[in-house]
Amino acid sequence: MAPTSETLTAERILEATEEVLRRHGPAKATVVDVARALGVSHGSVYRHFRTKAALREAVTKRWLDRTSETLAGIAADENRAPEARLRDWLAALFAAKRRKAGLDPELFATYTVLTDENGGAVAEHIADLTGQLERIVRAGAESGVFTAPAPAATARAVFHATDRFHDPCHAREWEQPGIEGEFEAVVDLVLRGLRAAQGRP
Repeated sequence: MAPTSETLTAERILEATEEVLRRHGPAKATVVDVARALGVSHGSVYRHFRTKAALREAVTKRWLDRTSETLAGIAADENRAPEARLRDWLAALFAAKRRKAGLDPELFATYTVLTDENGGAVAEHIADLTGQLERIVRAGAESGVFTAPAPAATARAVFHATDRFHDPCHAREWEQPGIEGEFEAVVDLVLRGLRAAQGRP
């Protein structure tokens, strides 16, 4: 049975929007397509999302948030050593991006277009990720494992230094032979840099 406007939720609309985007791509997907997939009028969709742009931004944010949520547990695990947390966090970010690009390339390509349109959602996502990194770097600095007098700036530097392994513009490189070794080499370099002032190998 098709949902009524009373049972229609923002989450259901976002799920349907994702399916419509997967089927039609960002250039052809419309609010009418989303409404049709849900069995409701397009006015019902507009009651939850006032414009097509707002709907596209919300579905982009939802997609980006999935990655953030995956990583948040690693960043928050204060029972583990900061070096292990940083290594695992970066590895989980790379794995999440590779999985999205490899398992659903059509949707990944669609979201690459949508993230270009939705600078606010992307900026918020990057701020969340660098905030998680800052938490790890700060824990390392406070325990004397890392030398990082400015944890926020250091976190941003780590994020940018590992850009090749999480920015979607590099997605074609993620399945190349040897990419895992290159990733490990960059992470090792980052960790050596964070320990360098203490003279640790």
